[in-house]
Amino acid sequence: MPVSRRNLLGAAAAGAAALGTSSVLSSPAQATAGSSGRVPRDHISVQLYTLRDQLNIDLEASLEELAEIGYTRVEHAGFVGRTAAQFKAALDAAGLRATSGHVGIPQPWNADTWKRALDDAAIVGNKFIVHPFFGLGANGPIRDAKVYRAFAADLNKAGELARRAGLSFGYHNHHLEFVRQDGTDRTGFDILTSQTDPRYVHLEVDLYWAWRGAHDPVDLIHQNRGRIRQVHVKDLKVDTSNFTSAPFEDAGAGVIDFGRIFKLAREAGLTEYIVERDDAGTPPRTPEQALDTARVGYDFLKGLRF
Repeated sequence: MPVSRRNLLGAAAAGAAALGTSSVLSSPAQATAGSSGRVPRDHISVQLYTLRDQLNIDLEASLEELAEIGYTRVEHAGFVGRTAAQFKAALDAAGLRATSGHVGIPQPWNADTWKRALDDAAIVGNKFIVHPFFGLGANGPIRDAKVYRAFAADLNKAGELARRAGLSFGYHNHHLEFVRQDGTDRTGFDILTSQTDPRYVHLEVDLYWAWRGAHDPVDLIHQNRGRIRQVHVKDLKVDTSNFTSAPFEDAGAGVIDFGRIFKLAREAGLTEYIVERDDAGTPPRTPEQALDTARVGYDFLKGLRF
């Protein structure tokens, strides 16, 4: 890492204590990347939520650092206090593309509000727009199948509008969706995947959270062939001191066998591998250490063979 850039970011931390419908909507078989036993470098991305604290310290310098690491694309989670146009300008200056973005669909459903989000996605240059979170109610994990079915209907509405706007709309999981509903053997994830239209809703599988939900991503691929366009590459720490915890780890340093999963890239429909770690820059780690996580993740995926 260039010393000047590292020093700049360290000082800042101390002081602060183009859309193409045909390509977006191409079939998974046409779009699949990684089936040759390697992850294509230009399909490696990073979820900017990983660097949220560092971005708030110095957005422009942090984006430049990601480009120096080797990233060409990112997935945003908001615009760091900027407008969509200002955020796009910062990306352009760093030579990065925000191919994907996390944006929650309105609840209750509101088409006009969602259309404004799609307009921002067009300004930023997204190909994918992804709903980031669902499954938690006032009393904990949702266990009412009717709630999941209603939400699936809203996902279909959002996905249809996104498709009209030239975007591929996806759903990102955590572990809450894998709770069984109404005492049956069907999970919330089962309902979402069966009740949403694959033409309008693809899957962005968070590999860490799938494991936390006691579901093997390989099984999810077999059950949802051609529909898993994106994955979050997040690892699970090997922790022998506390078997009740499941902390995060940098990609490749934990227990998840990513190569075993990526061997099925073609079957999955996979086109984007997104590095993420939820606690990368939060105490006891420093905001700047999120950049280390980004570097480790990129280097791991670049060097992975399967």
